[in-house]
Amino acid sequence: MAAGAPRIFVSHLSGVAVFDPTGDQVGRVRDLVVMLRVARRPPRLLGLVVELATRRRIFLPMTRVTGIESGQVITTGVLNVRRFEQRPTERLVFGELLDRRVTLVESGEPKEEVTVLDLSVQQLPARRDWEIDRVFVRKGGKGGAFRRKGETLTVEWSAVTGFALEEHGQGAESLLATFEQLRPADLANVLHHLSPKRRVEVAAALDDDRLADVLEELPEDDQIEILGKLKEERAADVLEAMDPDDAADLLSELPTEEQERLLSLMQPGDAADMRRLMAYEERTAGGLMTTEPIVLRPDATVADALARVRNADLSPALAAQVYVCRPPDETPTGKYLGTVHFQRLLRDPPYTLVSAIIDDDLQPLEPDAPLPVVAGFFATYDMVSAPVVDDAGALLGAVTVDDVLDHMLPEDWRETEFHLAEEDEVAEGDEGDAPEGDGRDLLEDDARDDTSDGTREDTRDGREGLGKGEEAGSHDA
Repeated sequence: MAAGAPRIFVSHLSGVAVFDPTGDQVGRVRDLVVMLRVARRPPRLLGLVVELATRRRIFLPMTRVTGIESGQVITTGVLNVRRFEQRPTERLVFGELLDRRVTLVESGEPKEEVTVLDLSVQQLPARRDWEIDRVFVRKGGKGGAFRRKGETLTVEWSAVTGFALEEHGQGAESLLATFEQLRPADLANVLHHLSPKRRVEVAAALDDDRLADVLEELPEDDQIEILGKLKEERAADVLEAMDPDDAADLLSELPTEEQERLLSLMQPGDAADMRRLMAYEERTAGGLMTTEPIVLRPDATVADALARVRNADLSPALAAQVYVCRPPDETPTGKYLGTVHFQRLLRDPPYTLVSAIIDDDLQPLEPDAPLPVVAGFFATYDMVSAPVVDDAGALLGAVTVDDVLDHMLPEDWRETEFHLAEEDEVAEGDEGDAPEGDGRDLLEDDARDDTSDGTREDTRDGREGLGKGEEAGSHDA
């Protein structure tokens, strides 16, 4: 990119696909890494945090980015897949700079606190360096005589100060808007990689249902940390919004006194479900099951069943079948009669009674069935969900395949990436071009980094070689 390169607002880069020169997707952008500089100089954009298909996050230096256009990032094809670790002098744009309260300094006007909504980056003319050059802010509080409360405007980087200062109670509105389209598991991965302070701030800004979905996907330590920072009333509401089995697992990790306080704040029915689930051993069918499967009476029709299956809040595994039981309809139910699979519902007329098409050949699981037996049941009968029935014939709940996998994988599987063919580094394209290390430890002058024709491959990542006076310090714009 030469002079006149387009200005790119960072919110447009969230989740953007990253491709190599042959068109193969490498991963997706999850954050940008910058280094603040003194004397109100624009921060240097060092590179991108890219999440690979394996969920590992790596650092992609801007010197290996050949283009950012049409909603995609193109690289030189040389990648180092060592796990990204943030350095003390670096800042994450999405994780740390968005939603900050900074001070706007406009000539001729008093200083005013503003909130950062977005930032723009641009490549310098005739250089391979990138900088943050503009800040999109929203004014708050009292404005001038002709200012509207909440007015938004774009200003030069030099017009704001305070990015390097520690901020307590930082908001999360813009950050959440940036990641709005992420699945709960992917948003949980984002939260896991934030600092503890920022993680709690972002979690507090989520609504109860969204936070409940995200908590279910977080490692246990993160779950406990976030829940402990919420007010008890809200913590109880979030637990109610979680799947009962996941909420029970989380509650069981808390001290007994805290368990009882939270249970006392929950709706009686939800609290009773939690207590019932917590009474079972964790690695048994009773400890794995959810108490909220689809339950229908024998006189319900296929149309009734399909209406229940259409519920968007149901997981695909729970929506794959309905359980036919005598009243009461809530677990524990009356006598369990059998299962009707989703495919069978699609084949029969809407007026057909579900009692006429039940599958009663498969024996249900007993609540004390150990995990290996449960896993064997799923593997033998190709099931994605299975009923759990007690000695009296009442349906207690259903075990889904995702919960079985969750307990069969290593305890820290959410904190590790999927298996990599190469443990250390991979060069896409010519392996001979792959740099040793990630290039972050090679100190060179900036002048040596800038070639007039741009033909020399730079093995640095741009995170080193800053001249004297450019090192990030405690001051900024």
